Amino acid sequence: MTATPAIEVDHLTKKFGDFTAVEDVSFAIEPGEIFGFLGPNGAGKSTTIRSILDLIRPTSGSCRVLGLDSRKDAVEVHRRIGFLPADLALYPNLTGKQTLEYLGNIRGGVDWARVDELTERLSADLSKKVSEYSSGNRQKIGIIQAFMHSPEVVILDEPITGLDPLVQVEFHGMLREMADAGGTVFLSSHTISEVERVADRVAFIRRGHLIAVEKMAELQDKALRRITLEFAEPVEAHHFEGLDGVRDVTAEGATISAQFEGSMAPLLKAATDNDVLSVSSASVDLDEIFLEFYRDEIKAAGDEVDDDAPAREVA
Repeated sequence: MTATPAIEVDHLTKKFGDFTAVEDVSFAIEPGEIFGFLGPNGAGKSTTIRSILDLIRPTSGSCRVLGLDSRKDAVEVHRRIGFLPADLALYPNLTGKQTLEYLGNIRGGVDWARVDELTERLSADLSKKVSEYSSGNRQKIGIIQAFMHSPEVVILDEPITGLDPLVQVEFHGMLREMADAGGTVFLSSHTISEVERVADRVAFIRRGHLIAVEKMAELQDKALRRITLEFAEPVEAHHFEGLDGVRDVTAEGATISAQFEGSMAPLLKAATDNDVLSVSSASVDLDEIFLEFYRDEIKAAGDEVDDDAPAREVA
């Protein structure tokens, strides 16, 4: 029997007047999974999250969390999940400890031993007023409040903002521990390097449209690779353009550089028509794969909107 998805988004559409922030988005996240949600600012990530949390109401479609309707069962859903918003706001005159006590009391009480554990792991100082915290220390308070009641699902929107690298490593360890124990992590970010470290699967969203949902391992396996060919004499780029899987061919003197996907055989066959001195190849990093999804989407959509225009962030 298939387990009930921890989070299920079904044909979600959200419009603000004439502007469509999210259109016909569907995906499901399984228990025990770390799910990355990637897109540039203004792509629709926060709108999707707020719809899942019933902070805003979808124009059409639905969301379910732990098998519960996120709108009809919102109180029960909120009791069982943890949430860290991208625009975290805290009471400036309360200390970190007072903030967590206040939020814990709203929940009906939390195990303070759990708070102490999280505080130690994140090297947080709960004694200062929120107004005296740096952005990174405020973020630590936000992370603690999202985890302190041992939720079954955590939804995190740009969670590592302001955190130093060592704290980031500890935080990512917390995410993996939660998933290994059967919990579920929904991790929204515009930075693929963050998601790459921990995610099992990743979804790409752009301009409110879901472009792809990929297993991270498969995404890495099918990554584009870059090849550099050194010849005894200058060679023109057109000898390699149009070959299966080959793109972005450039020529500089006796050096040819290109990106390729799949088999290297067609490219090497063309190369042997000339006097090859050396061949070197390396994988393209996932940031470039991230951008590649958006290039493909731009072509499919005809690039109706100017990419150089400022991104429009929607509630």
